[in-house]
Amino acid sequence: MPMFDLTGRVALITGAASGIGAATARIFAEAGADVALAFYPPDGHDIRPVVAAVEAAGRRAITAPVDVSSTADVEGLVRAAENEFGAVHIVVANAGIARTVSLADLDDEAWNSVMEVDLHGAWRCFRAAIPSMQREKYGRLLATSSVAGTVSGWPEHSHYAAAKAGLVGLVKSLAVEFGGDGITANAVAPGVIRTPQSLDPVNSLGPAGVDAVAKKVPAGRVGEPDDIGYVYRFLASQEASYVNGQLLVVDGGRNLAGLD
Repeated sequence: MPMFDLTGRVALITGAASGIGAATARIFAEAGADVALAFYPPDGHDIRPVVAAVEAAGRRAITAPVDVSSTADVEGLVRAAENEFGAVHIVVANAGIARTVSLADLDDEAWNSVMEVDLHGAWRCFRAAIPSMQREKYGRLLATSSVAGTVSGWPEHSHYAAAKAGLVGLVKSLAVEFGGDGITANAVAPGVIRTPQSLDPVNSLGPAGVDAVAKKVPAGRVGEPDDIGYVYRFLASQEASYVNGQLLVVDGGRNLAGLD
């Protein structure tokens, strides 16, 4: 059996239509997992190429439009995955939004909208899937955090940084609460990854900003979605059964080289 094999596992992935989520879906399928893919139609990303990549790897995929701020949407996808595949073993809570706004202009709606997706969305997904994991005696709760809020700050993104830091507290608590059920909980803090979100010039760095960051990373490049997908494959596997309640920073060493 190859290392980090996911044969027989079922993974639910949010934010699956692009970037880290899409890469993780393909990488999990290549490792033998079937996948339930959540996407958010207003984002404008096409889920069909992701499904095609999963099927090209010989695995099955179901998809659903999901607003992770809706408990009904999240619970509906978990039920659909259980009906189609029998169980949910892995959740990758990857859906996230970032909006540039100074603290002085950060109203309740802007704050709450980011919290509902980036933090509360993960909580909803984990809560819905844990009973299935308990029955299976195997579970992996995985959350996409960020270096913003955990390793560094991000000006004009205090709500985003707070939500991403909150994910770390969430997985640490769940790691203790459910560790006896064969369930682990971990978060990954990507640095700058070349995704549609990071390339957004309004709410994130934009292409020029991404290229500027690359010069400050010891490896001389920013990350690609596959860099995170392969970390998730490890964390989802049996080989990572003793990794629990951790934050893994995956930023090419940029935080060690200074964040100016």
